[in-house]
Amino acid sequence: MPSIYDYAVLRTDGTELKLSELKGKVILIVNTATGCGFTPHYAPIEKMYKDYHNKGLEILDIPCNQFGGQAPGSDAEIHEFCTLHYNTTFPQMKKSDVNGANELPLYAFLKSQKGFAGFGKHKFSDLLNEMLGKADPDFDKKPDIKWNFTKFVVDRSGKVVVRFEPTADMDEVENCIAGLL
Repeated sequence: MPSIYDYAVLRTDGTELKLSELKGKVILIVNTATGCGFTPHYAPIEKMYKDYHNKGLEILDIPCNQFGGQAPGSDAEIHEFCTLHYNTTFPQMKKSDVNGANELPLYAFLKSQKGFAGFGKHKFSDLLNEMLGKADPDFDKKPDIKWNFTKFVVDRSGKVVVRFEPTADMDEVENCIAGLL
């Protein structure tokens, strides 16, 4: 049975980050975009990083341009945007696909652990359901990542505990992480 620690991602400088280096940490993995209605999630993610990093939280920010072309820039441009607009200090990984033929193997694993369970109640839920339903009437039955800022939380033992869709309340995400630290 594969473990989260069997995977690696590339940093923006092209070096590999083996997730085994994060053993014993709580990890928040999120696919991000700079031009999305959920882009303001960078602010609470940065706050969590500042509040909990010294207690064992690591963040894997993986920019992705698969949803509405909302992360069109280079890795350097994305990093500059995030630091200028949201004062981010957590590390960003290389822009990558999270679905399809070129998806990161990490994302295939994450989706196998926690599938899509709906968007819940949010001002964008109906819009997302309608838009995705037009493209694929069975979208809600597939584990694929549906949009930017889908978040996975991994506990200190490497178990994928929960998947938060972008419509999840960020306080709920923080409460989950705080409870695992």
